[in-house]
Amino acid sequence: MDENSGAWSTRTTRRRLLAGGAAVGVAGLAGCLGGRDGPVPAPEVTSDRIEDWRQIDESESTVFEQSYGPVTVRAREHTRIFEYAPVADALAETIDASGSPVVFFATRIDLRPAIDQLPAGVGRDRVMSEVEGAATDAFRAQLRNAGIENIEVVEEGTTTVRSGHTATAWRLTGEYPIEGGIPLPTGSTAEIDRPLEIEARLGVWHDGTDVIVAGGAYPVDSLIEVFEEALPDSIDAESAVTQLADADTAEALATNPAAFDEDVSQLLISVE
Repeated sequence: MDENSGAWSTRTTRRRLLAGGAAVGVAGLAGCLGGRDGPVPAPEVTSDRIEDWRQIDESESTVFEQSYGPVTVRAREHTRIFEYAPVADALAETIDASGSPVVFFATRIDLRPAIDQLPAGVGRDRVMSEVEGAATDAFRAQLRNAGIENIEVVEEGTTTVRSGHTATAWRLTGEYPIEGGIPLPTGSTAEIDRPLEIEARLGVWHDGTDVIVAGGAYPVDSLIEVFEEALPDSIDAESAVTQLADADTAEALATNPAAFDEDVSQLLISVE
């Protein structure tokens, strides 16, 4: 996932992940989480690749609030949600669909009081487990909110993010129902109604102050192939989309899924 440090190293199986509740290893987030007053700063996506992505939502909330003896620990998050604009626009222009199967999320989680400010006797590992579980659960919820269903974790590994920290990284799979009608020259409509196979990547790491959660999802097949399957054999999908919308729309739908994987991977490691 990191173009500078090489591909991630696979180290666990899906069975182990599910058995472990898909929790991030505490050792990977060891250290002191700094505290602050006021709002949680927004996570920043520093990669230039974000220029093709459009922010569609932003939120702040309390991830969890838990008492540990005399101390109440609160984890606050600030999340930004993006969609890949060319694909979202292409689907809206061709089949009048809202949303997109190509999405990216960036979250900053701030713990209050900070880990290094907890009194003796409060289990830090237990607190960190709460943060880690909340982070992975939130990503799953974000995928579901984006319309992605049947989400499963299939691989876990590690990668080095651009700030130099080591992230625990997952690969997930899911399905995105896509439906709509493609107008035909005959005046009829070719219906699309099928699930897209989705792949997603998630990374979680401790940046020395906060926990950063970043990840995204994309289809494993070219969207133009989905259009091709729905159209009569006599009609070429790219030509039909070009006539219906324009060449840029056809190009967006014909994007190689490997390009989405590269985008999501590089955006992920760039979040600060």
